[in-house]
Amino acid sequence: MKNEINLFISKWTKYFKAIELPITFYYSDEVNENEILNSENTDRCLIGNLDQVRKGKTYVFNLKTPGCPGGKRYSGFTDKLRNNFEEFLSCGIPGKVEGERYKKNTDLVKTYMKDLSPIKAPAEFLIFKRIDKLGDHIPEAVIFFAWGDVLAGLFTLANFDYPGPDGVTAPFSSGCASIISLPLMEAEKEMPRCVLGMFDVSARPSLPSNELTFTIPFKRFIEIVNNMDESFLITESWNKVSSRFK
Repeated sequence: MKNEINLFISKWTKYFKAIELPITFYYSDEVNENEILNSENTDRCLIGNLDQVRKGKTYVFNLKTPGCPGGKRYSGFTDKLRNNFEEFLSCGIPGKVEGERYKKNTDLVKTYMKDLSPIKAPAEFLIFKRIDKLGDHIPEAVIFFAWGDVLAGLFTLANFDYPGPDGVTAPFSSGCASIISLPLMEAEKEMPRCVLGMFDVSARPSLPSNELTFTIPFKRFIEIVNNMDESFLITESWNKVSSRFK
């Protein structure tokens, strides 16, 4: 595993220069006690707590971690939804539930949820680490926090060996679903797609205004890394784009 990760880091540095490394996550029943103690819960939103991971720290999350119940559901620790969820995601209940107004009505919410089966966490803990801090662990997915030019590079890499036009998907979802449950569901497919995410207006305040996420199921990630040296990244077109990386 270390060889594959080191290969990626060397290629990333070559083609994407000083752009920050992605983070990863994996599940485990065993975790370093110090990593639990040092995991900071500074934000009610799971996404806000990943800033420390981007800086090189480990963040450990489980059913008992304080915060939004959506993070527990979309990481597989519970299948429960909050009370009046259909109204919450749509137009609310006057005097009782403030609606997020992300769907026009409750019928649309019910239809949407019908095709979004909850995942089940395979272990007690969900551990986030930056890719260079991963050690011997095999991650479930790799998460890039990126802006326009970087996203263009990742998007084009995802489609380089993909037989159709949709090697990337961007479903309507919560921020945590876009980096955890949706990539995990993609990983079950013969040809997993990458997931472009973090369009969730509720999660946006936890990110810089110019960033989205690009999450790659790990088995797909290895294929993409192995393609880098024969892709558009070796062309003058990419040189012009990457010259803007600072």
